[in-house]
Amino acid sequence: MSLAAEIVPVTPFQQNCCILYDDGEKSAVVVDPGGDVERIETAVKRLGVTVEAIWITHGHIDHAGGAMDLKDALGVEIVGPHRADEMLLGRLEDQARMFGLPGTFRNCTPDRWLEDGDVLTLGPHRFEVIHAPGHAPGHVVFFQREARFLHAGDVLFAGSIGRTDLPGGDHAQLLATIRDKILPLGDEVGFICGHGPGSRIGVERRTNPFLR
Repeated sequence: MSLAAEIVPVTPFQQNCCILYDDGEKSAVVVDPGGDVERIETAVKRLGVTVEAIWITHGHIDHAGGAMDLKDALGVEIVGPHRADEMLLGRLEDQARMFGLPGTFRNCTPDRWLEDGDVLTLGPHRFEVIHAPGHAPGHVVFFQREARFLHAGDVLFAGSIGRTDLPGGDHAQLLATIRDKILPLGDEVGFICGHGPGSRIGVERRTNPFLR
């Protein structure tokens, strides 16, 4: 049994909704369903997996805007992020109006908040929860140690880092999060991020201009 991932770009924000699944057991979680729920459901059916939960990295509209609709469609719980993003999740509809997309997204109420050091499971795979603020106060990332795999959300990108000009953003805090919590995971760790292609921590340590 091995861990696999399917990326489903969603909404005009082209956010990387991610279906993580065990290709033996066919158990799955959907990480950051930002919208286009029918497209996500189609991918789930094509993969032949059973979704056990929805995991949220943080409370921005492009990552959590479709969570409640997907919960209704699949009958599963929403897990995460950290409670520090409660206000953001309660204002997703306001965010939608700000971006000229009224009536497209719903405010999100998670069934469970996450704390730094929590452990989530997907079949036989254990994911360590790391509170990673800076892009958003309650941002969390998911680390699977045995597979050397990280879902980094919007903390770290290939060649870039998360924006900090949005409500709750803090540039110095984000850099501290990357320095103290992400880079120590190891250069060989590969990661999926919230937008664009993934990378490896070592590549970003050596070449990312924001980390110099």
